[in-house]
Amino acid sequence: MYRKLAALCMPIFIAVSVASAQTTAPAPTASVKEDWTTIELAKSGLPPNTFGGVLLSKADVQGCTRELLRMQWRSLDPIDLYVIRPKGTAKLPVVLFLYNYTFDTDVFREDRWCDVATKNGFAVAGFPTALSWPRLHTPRPLKQWFVSELQESLATSTHDVQMMLNYLESRDDLDTQRVGVFGMGSGGAIAILAAAADSRIAMVDVMDPWGDWPDWLKESKQIPENERSTYLNPEFLEKVSGLDPVTYLPKLKDKALRIQQTSADSVTPAIARDKIANAVPRADMVARYPDRATEAKALGTDGIVGWLGKQLSPQGAGGSESSAEKSVVQKQQ
Repeated sequence: MYRKLAALCMPIFIAVSVASAQTTAPAPTASVKEDWTTIELAKSGLPPNTFGGVLLSKADVQGCTRELLRMQWRSLDPIDLYVIRPKGTAKLPVVLFLYNYTFDTDVFREDRWCDVATKNGFAVAGFPTALSWPRLHTPRPLKQWFVSELQESLATSTHDVQMMLNYLESRDDLDTQRVGVFGMGSGGAIAILAAAADSRIAMVDVMDPWGDWPDWLKESKQIPENERSTYLNPEFLEKVSGLDPVTYLPKLKDKALRIQQTSADSVTPAIARDKIANAVPRADMVARYPDRATEAKALGTDGIVGWLGKQLSPQGAGGSESSAEKSVVQKQQ
């Protein structure tokens, strides 16, 4: 069983505009050595325009078109990208869903995504982050997983978000001028890093994001006890210190931002949740739920993507909240 499959499965979304798929993908440059110390694609060493786009399948689903594309910019690391777009409109913003590292891309085959896209007025896109189950293509020791390779997982996934945006920007049926991101868990951490790295991302909505690595690695129940000492090693902590969402949250002050946290979340310890909440630019950007029932009530009928849909609407872009959200918003001092 892949590393704690019982862990919460969580999505990350990105809002963008998409156009018609390419049918050929240039071969990735095997000799490129990617820099895992930076979140910026321009400094990563990856060729920024080698984004490919092989169309594997295309289907009509309940008034939407669902595409499955094969993207690749690293040797032996193909990435499947789903794009689900309502028919009948010229250009749409897009929401890209990236699940927690335990997710399976088959979730994007569910017809409900067309309902989500149509109701909220955006296209949906999704791909798996590095070292997630669908990305274990290359021969790796079984002991390697998302956290054991945390620097690689965070940096390459953050670069992947920007590469995906480059591809989506090359299409003529979507609008990437105002991109929105939704993330959960490990995906939430990547969403924050990507928003800090890419000015196209204007809206960020994350739920129970990972972060504050020294405390998270020390206390998170995600970590097997027989491995914890390895991740508390000063060398390991130094490698991930430049990839901590707590460092980058203050830089998102000009974006529409919502951090959602549930006290029932057992993956991110309370001390890390507090440091994440205290790092946001404004107190009204944090929604803290004492339990899952309060969370469900606050989200109401809009669901987890309703807030992003409002931000992407012509009347949005203000980062305003519903009264239900305001009732649970609190930033701990």
